[in-house]
Amino acid sequence: MEPVAIVIVLALIEYFAFGALVGKARGKYGIDAPAITGDPVFERYYRVHQNTLEQLMIFIPAITIYGFYGNATYAAGLGVVFLIGRIIYLRGYVADPKTRGTGMIIGFLPTVFMLFAGLFMAVKNLL
Repeated sequence: MEPVAIVIVLALIEYFAFGALVGKARGKYGIDAPAITGDPVFERYYRVHQNTLEQLMIFIPAITIYGFYGNATYAAGLGVVFLIGRIIYLRGYVADPKTRGTGMIIGFLPTVFMLFAGLFMAVKNLL
């Protein structure tokens, strides 16, 4: 499970970094807290950060359960794909929100797989 723990920590660091980008964009585009609207580029950074939080709420339990009941090495590998997908999502969304789909799919599919595979393996172990 150590590889899974490492990937989870990397996901949290990535989320932290996305938050730092929001803070940087606040300064660059003159968006004073607590405002979350104003410059469209700032709003894109903000949405990436919030959307990543939404994905983490599913990703972290999914990778943990699949890593424990399924295969920790595969879970960690799929987790790395998730991390890469979120970076592609960030780049696409900030450049043009219409191009965010590729990064979203790259991060979403491993999570969905681990969610259902983890459920399957947990039920299998129960029976």
